[in-house]
Amino acid sequence: MARIHLHPEHHLVTRIGWLRAAVLGANDGILSTASLIVGVAAAATKNAVLVAGVAGLVAGAMSMATGEYVSVSSQSDTEQADLTRERNELRDNVEFEKEELAQIYVKRGLELPLARKVAQQLMAKDALTVHAREELGISEITTARPVQAALTSALTFSVGAAFPLLMVVISPIGAIVPIVSAASLGFLALLGAIGARAGGANVLRATARVTFWGALAMALTAGIGKVFGTVV
Repeated sequence: MARIHLHPEHHLVTRIGWLRAAVLGANDGILSTASLIVGVAAAATKNAVLVAGVAGLVAGAMSMATGEYVSVSSQSDTEQADLTRERNELRDNVEFEKEELAQIYVKRGLELPLARKVAQQLMAKDALTVHAREELGISEITTARPVQAALTSALTFSVGAAFPLLMVVISPIGAIVPIVSAASLGFLALLGAIGARAGGANVLRATARVTFWGALAMALTAGIGKVFGTVV
């Protein structure tokens, strides 16, 4: 008899909770700060560029943290409300909930008698967890984590924003725009590749996408700074 060799599986979906916030934060940090620097550099001195860039880093990091915390907290509140409702339904009408779970498995291809048996066994172990996963789509992997998302976004935004600022420090005043633009596009391309690699996506497509939109954002900001001749 052939033996079944079990092996641990590491699914990339387990990274969704922090990967989205990390990529979003770093990408926004690079792009928004670089665009701000390029726009200001088209019309201001080097000191003004640095001041604007640092202000953008601090304000952006706080904005990212606050935005992530509020939005993910709303998701968490919704999840908790649904779990409370499901817990009450399991307490008040467990047989209906058992049949409801069985019908979910029937739709996935099981015969009704087997689906009912599976539902009964799973609910005997942890009824709320199985209903949360199968009926509501809530699991340990996808559950909302507001603090984690906020801290990840703020940290990665700050790291991303630091790269364009470093380019300002080492660049002569007349070359700030081309150096910051080129370096930031390189950082964005690298970030796109790293994010795609970590998430198991197509590296070339992700890199091209983030580089294109980054170049467009900086070009538009530089144009505005040049036209109006003031800080934007």
